[in-house]
Formats: sequence, structure tokens, C-alpha cells
Amino acid sequence: MARDVIIACDFNNEKDFWSFLKKFPNNKPFLKIGYELFYASGKYLIIKLINDGYKVFLDLKLHDIPNTVIGAIKSLNDYRVDFISLHAAGGNNMMREAKKVCNSHTKLVAITQLTSTDQQMLTNDLLIERKINDVIYHYAVNALNSGIDGVVCAAGESAYIKQHISNDLITICPGIRLKKTNCQDQKRVYTPAEAYKQKVDYIVVGREITKAKNPLVTYLKIKKEFLNE
Repeated sequence: MARDVIIACDFNNEKDFWSFLKKFPNNKPFLKIGYELFYASGKYLIIKLINDGYKVFLDLKLHDIPNTVIGAIKSLNDYRVDFISLHAAGGNNMMREAKKVCNSHTKLVAITQLTSTDQQMLTNDLLIERKINDVIYHYAVNALNSGIDGVVCAAGESAYIKQHISNDLITICPGIRLKKTNCQDQKRVYTPAEAYKQKVDYIVVGREITKAKNPLVTYLKIKKEFLNE
């Protein structure tokens, strides 16, 4: 599988989004569309991006009873995006049923633990007393057994998942920074070079690119480092 950098387009309106994309002439980067932009613009933005030749990760983090998630996947099937995310915490049955109704083009990826989660939050806020890596790897096993195509995790967990759970599980890793001195609300943070060493398939980078003075230069720098070119 070809590695790639996915840009997290966390804009709350189309005007800012399209202005940002204009900074990438002759480039069609892989885009992650999350809550903010999807809620603001919805179906027609996604269909336009697909028709324009962009690859799209629709990061909606589905997490509900199986019947509701089944309905959501059916509603999203016509978009034919590359990835849709759901929470592994929704359980095996939810993941299994979602996979059954998903179109053959779109891959489902299960979020293990958000990269803003650390051991303290897991224990104190969520009352999960197991070690965070144990929880992450258990959720990855559940995703594999449920037929899910990949997992969303921190880069530092990717190599273990590839080696000990399944090399076929796609790993998509946010929490990427060129320097670890600017982590913001992320807790499990890695550089693009570290992600490469951890056998990550896709890194997700948002503010590091979208807030940069020259987004294209920063994007190309991150991509070069991640691809070890």
C-alpha cells in the first residue's frame, strides 16, 4: 500500500476551505473532512471533491447502536469516499454490521483511542483501568475480527499492530508534528520520521499545515520526511 499524508481540513465554512486548497496548485492532496466542514457543507461538498479527483477520508467517528450506524453507512455509500471512521468502542457487533452494508470502494477504519487521550484521562475520565496500550491493541484485534479494514491510532502503536495483530490492517495516525514542542491538545505525538519507522500507512496532519505561512511548502516537507525520500 502506498503511504500518504492526509490533510485534516478542519474549517467551519467552504470559503476558507476552498481558499486553502488554492494554495496547492497542481496538487490534489488526500483530504480529511471531519465534523466541522461536513456539518457546514454536507453531501455536495464531498461529491464535488470526489468528482474533482480528490481522495477523501470522511472522519465522522460513527458510534451508536448498530441499527443507527447501519443507516448512516447506507446514507454515505453513494459518496464513495476512500475512508469512513467509526469508534471501536461501539463494539464488535456495530463494526461487523457496518462493514456488511458498506460499499466495496470505501474502507472502514476503527478509532482505537483518540490521540488526545493519555493514561490519566483513560483512568480518571473514562474509568478504564487497563494500560492504554492494552486497550488500543485489544480494540485493534476487535476491529480485525469484525472485518474492519484499518485502525486509527497514534504512530507509536502502528508497528506493534502490524507485527502482532495483522500487517493487513491499515494504520491511520493523527497527532503528527514536525517538532514535539507544539503538541497543542494532542498527547500521543510523533514526528513524520518516527511514523515512517513505525510502518504507518497514512499520517493525518491538520494545524501544522493549515495554519502554516506556506501550507504547500510545509506539506511537501512533511511528506518528504514521512516517505523517507
